[in-house]
Amino acid sequence: MEVILKEDIAKLGTRGDVVKVAEGYGRNYLLPRKLAIQASESNKAVIGQMKAAAVRRTAKEKAQAEELAKQFDGVSVSFTRKSGEHDQLFGSVTSGDLADALVKKGFNVDRRKIQLHEPLKTLGEFTVPVKLHKDVTAHLKVVIDKEPSTE
Repeated sequence: MEVILKEDIAKLGTRGDVVKVAEGYGRNYLLPRKLAIQASESNKAVIGQMKAAAVRRTAKEKAQAEELAKQFDGVSVSFTRKSGEHDQLFGSVTSGDLADALVKKGFNVDRRKIQLHEPLKTLGEFTVPVKLHKDVTAHLKVVIDKEPSTE
């Protein structure tokens, strides 16, 4: 099945591309979520307009992402968590926790944009990349401190 992508999809293509996908993936995932449209002759004629609009939208999104990346300079988030021996945390700090902390600081960042491959499970200072746009990545400083014991 051939579809025209309406959004950038990781490992598949970018906005405006005509790609060949499995019938089920196209019919059950891409089309209902309005991530793609079926590649008919009439829809293929619209591709030129879509690509021009996509270029304008991408330029605008990139400018906004670069502006947000400048605001990220010097921003750090701190967590205080219980930990055991060898500075291992009871639990972990996830991308959802980082997104919540950023919202409290006034940044509206989706947790899926935080490139945390594994949850943070030790005390210390970490630098976590935040992919704001496909060409713009900001770095966030994360500090995890030990919670004082109540003994």
